Amino acid sequence: MGVLGAFVFAAQMVNFAIPGTGSSGHLGGGLLLAVLLGPQAAVLVMGSVLLMQALFFADGGLLAFGCNLFNLGILPAFVAYPLVYRPLARRGWLGIAAVLGSLAALELGALGVVLETTLSRLAGLPFKPFLLSMLAIHLPIGLVEGVVTVALLRFVGKARPALLIARAEEPGRGLLAMFLGLALVAGGALSWTASDRPDGLDWSMARTSKSAEPALPAAGIRRFFNHLQQRTAVLPEYAFPEAGKGTYKKFGTSLSGVLGGVLTLGLITSAGWLVVRRRKHGLPTKATKARG
Repeated sequence: MGVLGAFVFAAQMVNFAIPGTGSSGHLGGGLLLAVLLGPQAAVLVMGSVLLMQALFFADGGLLAFGCNLFNLGILPAFVAYPLVYRPLARRGWLGIAAVLGSLAALELGALGVVLETTLSRLAGLPFKPFLLSMLAIHLPIGLVEGVVTVALLRFVGKARPALLIARAEEPGRGLLAMFLGLALVAGGALSWTASDRPDGLDWSMARTSKSAEPALPAAGIRRFFNHLQQRTAVLPEYAFPEAGKGTYKKFGTSLSGVLGGVLTLGLITSAGWLVVRRRKHGLPTKATKARG
């Protein structure tokens, strides 16, 4: 869980340009986590990734944490995975399952963003144009994520076949080392090449409202959490403060990718170690109390 969390953190930093749109996208990783870890563990890992992004890199507001977790974690793990991926994968159509599952996860997440934004009544965006823009721009993003997911799952299937069948096998040190290496490459090197174009959400908001970030009321609770996030963010937006452009900014991005992966790995591994330690010493966890 910790290793895959580090990988997803790094992968989400690599924005790729979408030709002909002026927009960019990045991998979500929710479906991949659900396939390799199971739905419950996938949501916990995605929550850890989003928490690290919000607290230490000011990526995603703290007040939006629940919505982000629902869109990127719960929808892929508990909707796209069981309803789209698993029925197709059981028939042996791994490639089709991964592509369609990734598409479903991204499109459901885009729909979630539109519904949540509309229900909040803060941004004032017209529903239909915003919905059409979000669904359209996340279609190519989902296709790219599907191709990447297929490649990773095929490699895992060759190295540890039983891992894809009800996770009936341990991943092994070699596979863990591979994902750690990919995390370092993505966060430390590929992030340098990330596109500066607005992502799918900002692009859709700009097309709908003529402004990438509509003015939101600075209510007391929002002001409080914004101030808290500014205090905790060590590398806001994955860069040194006042970094400008050039090599200095890119170095900050690489450092953010590596540091974020390490923090995510440490958070998940520490939490798992505490649970295992309590079980070894016979101390009840919340789950065992509930069953009792």
